Amino acid sequence: MKKRRFNFITLAFFALLVLVVLFLVRVAVHRPPAVTLPLTAEAESDDGPSADAQPEAIRRVEVTPETVQRVIERLSRPESYRRTITVVRYWGDSNGQSVVESGTAGDWTRLDETRDDLTRHVIIQAGEKSWVWYGDSRRVYAGAAALNADEEQYIPTYEDVLLLDTASIAAADYRALEDVSCIYVETVPDSGGYVACYWISVESGLLAAAERWQDGVLVYSMRGLSVNETAPDVSAFTLPDGEILYDPNTERSEG
Repeated sequence: MKKRRFNFITLAFFALLVLVVLFLVRVAVHRPPAVTLPLTAEAESDDGPSADAQPEAIRRVEVTPETVQRVIERLSRPESYRRTITVVRYWGDSNGQSVVESGTAGDWTRLDETRDDLTRHVIIQAGEKSWVWYGDSRRVYAGAAALNADEEQYIPTYEDVLLLDTASIAAADYRALEDVSCIYVETVPDSGGYVACYWISVESGLLAAAERWQDGVLVYSMRGLSVNETAPDVSAFTLPDGEILYDPNTERSEG
């Protein structure tokens, strides 16, 4: 009698153990996959994945409102680049346009913004100083940098998307904008009826375009699709009096 009772308890224990193992296996199998950036075989080398592989790797990740923030985290802006940005603000039947020639080399950015036939020149040392002058004037206003390079260009900092609640993202996917492959993000209307749209270039990691709508009416647009990933020359960081603030070729910084 005792032997039969022992066998029954032993069998019950092993049956319970099997059920626990099956449960753990089922949980592992159905666990949602993490967002990864797999590389193609051509993109891999003995030294690891190449920088040129990043766009292809990112394209292979499904972009949804739930995953787009993790994909954007993996983008990086070029160390050096030049491009032209057009910003248009709309109000009623009127609009105002500014064209910004920008050049970035490391922590330094040069901006030449033309609006209403007046050009505003700005040199920014990220997080530290800025120098501003207008047209052909030799009078330079220098001081602490109050704005970052994006704000000085009147463009949104797309990394702010990373701070959004997932519920605030209405749409996210891959889209081509004038042959530029982009990650597209659109927000839900805020309390003021504003919707923000971002096109982030997969190739450069820069904001290629942006729009802002209020109650279905376009109030702001930005375009900067073409990017030259070479550093501006020393003249970009030279003041009107000839003082060189920064030389990208020698990484020499004054002041």
